[in-house]
Amino acid sequence: MADTHVDAASRLAEELAGIVGAAHVVTGDDISDDYTHDEALTTSGQRPLAVVRPADTAEVSAVVAWAAEHAVPVTARGSGTGMCGACVPQADGILVSFERMAEILEIDTDNHVARVQPGVTLAQLDEATAAVGLVYPVFPGENSASLGGNVATNAGGMRAVRYGVTRHQVLGLTAVLGTGEVLTTGGKFVKATSGYDLTQLIIGSEGTLALATEATLRLHPRLTHGATVLVPFPGLDEVAAAVPRIVGSGLQPTILEYIDFITMGAITASAGLELGVPDEIKDAAMAYLVVVLENRSDDRVEEDTAELAELVTELGALDLYVLPTHSGAALIDAREKAFWTAKAMNADDIIDMVVPRAAIPQYLAAVQQAAADTGSLVVGCGHAGDGNVHLSVFQPDVPTRKDVVGRVLRAGADLGGAVSGEHGIGTEKKAYLAAIEDPAKLDLMRRIKVAFDPAGILNPGAIFD
Repeated sequence: MADTHVDAASRLAEELAGIVGAAHVVTGDDISDDYTHDEALTTSGQRPLAVVRPADTAEVSAVVAWAAEHAVPVTARGSGTGMCGACVPQADGILVSFERMAEILEIDTDNHVARVQPGVTLAQLDEATAAVGLVYPVFPGENSASLGGNVATNAGGMRAVRYGVTRHQVLGLTAVLGTGEVLTTGGKFVKATSGYDLTQLIIGSEGTLALATEATLRLHPRLTHGATVLVPFPGLDEVAAAVPRIVGSGLQPTILEYIDFITMGAITASAGLELGVPDEIKDAAMAYLVVVLENRSDDRVEEDTAELAELVTELGALDLYVLPTHSGAALIDAREKAFWTAKAMNADDIIDMVVPRAAIPQYLAAVQQAAADTGSLVVGCGHAGDGNVHLSVFQPDVPTRKDVVGRVLRAGADLGGAVSGEHGIGTEKKAYLAAIEDPAKLDLMRRIKVAFDPAGILNPGAIFD
């Protein structure tokens, strides 16, 4: 059996080398473990038959066309920072790595757009846009993440309350369908009514419909003056009541996060961060809001901060702390690294649910009931401004963990939410999606996939079976 596998890999490598060059096809033990997994906590790594590193759209097209002809599964990979198993390859398939396609093709300062290849990282794009006073505003918490991966999962992050998520920033794509055909959608414009919006259909499809090989992204003026404000509250009910008032105030916060007191203690301890909150406030605070205000001048930031202070005082805040610049940046960094803190604490699963923001207290009450019923610990934080709740689940028993996760996701769906706000479904959440989602919608998704990928080779097993 092993010899058969080796022979298959050898034959495959020979044929793919004719497309991308022998130096860019990796097989067998030469495949690094990094290629075998993403950051999902509940999946094991899987070594593919081969890793292919194309240089351009034409090579991606040729690889996919070859795979379709030979019925070989294809999985796309950017930086591997996903959290749902969506870039874990098939044992009998090939992994298309975009590490050679990592060029910023254009930054158009007149139209406020960037054209990038899928291997470009958020850190790389942020450095380039900062040099011209612009920003690509999607920061999902890991700056090593690639733009291709962000497109595949419709990545969000803390700044979504002001700017929206990936699908609000992608104006057009070049993508390779499951047949090897190359599709170009959208362009350097923000609106069009010209048939179906194929750009939006591909965004968030997790590599099951097409492989994005270029993206045209909307850029925004970079606001260089800001303040990070920490607001402790006695409970989540007060936090939930404050969020719509802050959003509706016209202050336009760039970040509006809630963090429960357990998670706040964990992330600040992990970062060695002392925020100057007195012990009596810490003891009384069950939850915190973290608000980042940005504007064009310090004077405007100060006015906005004063208005925020008055508003949250009326809404029952225990106090308000305008953090020094370095402390504010460190807190945001610690919040963005909450996953790594949870992982270091041996969390057994990480889930992200989105619910109407006013339903957050009701939802979290249901979460704690599910945790109590199953003897689990479930804690977290979230993007309060858009109702996206991130939860760390501590339950080592697999059947019990699946039970509590299922209950937690069902509770959110019953409140009008969705199974994932930004992490995606991949392979690890598809069973929950199948149990919760309308079967008619899943059937329609399958029919759409057939139109894009008639041979069924693109990321089979992701989102649905």
